[in-house]
Amino acid sequence: MASADLLLTHTHIRTLDPPRPEATALAVAGGRIVAVGDTHDLVRDWLGPTTEHLNLEGAHVVPGFVDSHSHPVWGLEMATGVDLTGVQDLAALRSALRTAARLDGGWVVGWGLDHNAFEGRPIHRELIEDVLDGAPAFLRLYDGHSALVSGAALAAARITGPRSFAQRSEIVCDGEGRPTGHLVEHAAMDLVYEVAPRASYEARRAGLVELLSAMAATGLTGAHVMDGADLDLLAAVEQEADLPLRLTISPWCMPGVDRAGLDELVELQKRGGRRWQVGGVKFFMDGTVEGGTAWLEHADCHGQGTDAFWPDPAAYSEAVRHLHAAGVRTATHAIGDAAVRHALDTIEALGGSGRNAHRVEHIESVPDDTIPRFAALGVTASMQPPHTAYTKGDHSDEWSKRLGEQRAARAWRTRDLRDAGATLALGSDWPIAHYDARKVLATARVPEGAAGPGQGLTGLEALEGVTSHAAIAAGQAAEAGRIAVGLRADLTVLGLDPVTAPADELAEAPVVLTVTDGRITHRSA
Repeated sequence: MASADLLLTHTHIRTLDPPRPEATALAVAGGRIVAVGDTHDLVRDWLGPTTEHLNLEGAHVVPGFVDSHSHPVWGLEMATGVDLTGVQDLAALRSALRTAARLDGGWVVGWGLDHNAFEGRPIHRELIEDVLDGAPAFLRLYDGHSALVSGAALAAARITGPRSFAQRSEIVCDGEGRPTGHLVEHAAMDLVYEVAPRASYEARRAGLVELLSAMAATGLTGAHVMDGADLDLLAAVEQEADLPLRLTISPWCMPGVDRAGLDELVELQKRGGRRWQVGGVKFFMDGTVEGGTAWLEHADCHGQGTDAFWPDPAAYSEAVRHLHAAGVRTATHAIGDAAVRHALDTIEALGGSGRNAHRVEHIESVPDDTIPRFAALGVTASMQPPHTAYTKGDHSDEWSKRLGEQRAARAWRTRDLRDAGATLALGSDWPIAHYDARKVLATARVPEGAAGPGQGLTGLEALEGVTSHAAIAAGQAAEAGRIAVGLRADLTVLGLDPVTAPADELAEAPVVLTVTDGRITHRSA
């Protein structure tokens, strides 16, 4: 007689599998789902002497939650030092820096700083220098695409004026060519990051396990990692134990890459472990609205935003074509309308073979004619509902003011994309926003700030965004995203039904059980 490793019974199961949308029991063996059906039948057929049998009466089982856009490895380095996510104004920022712990060399490092905290003032080191007492400081803004650094930090990095970069980056300078301390985009920030203190390898290793375990406690069974991560670190951690989450990794492809570099990215797709696999390549077509680097069809209120992150957008298109021909999936960061349009144009030029192989990340503001193209081209829209919390319904925030009323009114069009038939994958973009999968679901249903209630999803649509649609986005629909015989046993068990529970209650729903590959990675006390 067959025997299950894990048997979940007396429960309510939403399978998201059309042939059998609901059930009361399921059995797992060898990391796969081997039976889905009625409690009585499965106990009779699958309960054996070594089976872990859990009666989950009152609980609700759904396919395992997947964060479709996250940075759990790179983010550990980004989310270093003092947490500035709660800072709302300049006075609070100065207070936080005055009491912040000093790291090696006396550095003050912080992260998560909201652009709105500057209260409309230009970002400038003069706003904070006097509370730092000469300390070098490196403060990342929440978007991860810009930073404020002190004069001592500029000196440590030997930055004395403007520089040219292969990608759209800027050392912001005043009218006399003196750096203001505002660094925009990765290449500029990296100059200071390279000289700032970093966590040790041991601390990063321990931090990764702790972080992934905390993610599993919110119901997450997997994440799409939108950076190169540290593959050697992942491999080292897996030598000791399985990762709590399954990670699908998309390394970055930056402007200036040559044919050899593209071929290296193709070769990198072969790397993987038990719970992680390189599975795509990440591009940046632009930066962020608040940083003035979102690629817009018309300039923002500061006259910025009319340039792509790739100085030659055609080179981006050629790189996508090269990777596509090699069978590599791509994800393109595109926030502004011009960036989204160029990404879609590039995929359309691939012909029908590009269907369901590529995705666009963020999509913060796009005109009406862009919406139907996602479904028509088979391009996944990957969006992060928690980002709406950085905006305000009255459009008084930096994001809205930059874009102006017309573009701010078409923010985070999740509802419109679903209505148009697009695949819509949802995520957090941690550490840009919190990784809690329950809050991603809740915010998708009741968006905050500029997005407005008109873009809210139904409970089922939000659930699909972190399950079945997430699986499509990663090219894993045949393996995951549903509860069906033969699929991976990635499961999330909540104390509430995520489809029918009110959004505010869902955000605090008890996570009873998280299961990845048939192994319990979180169990409530």
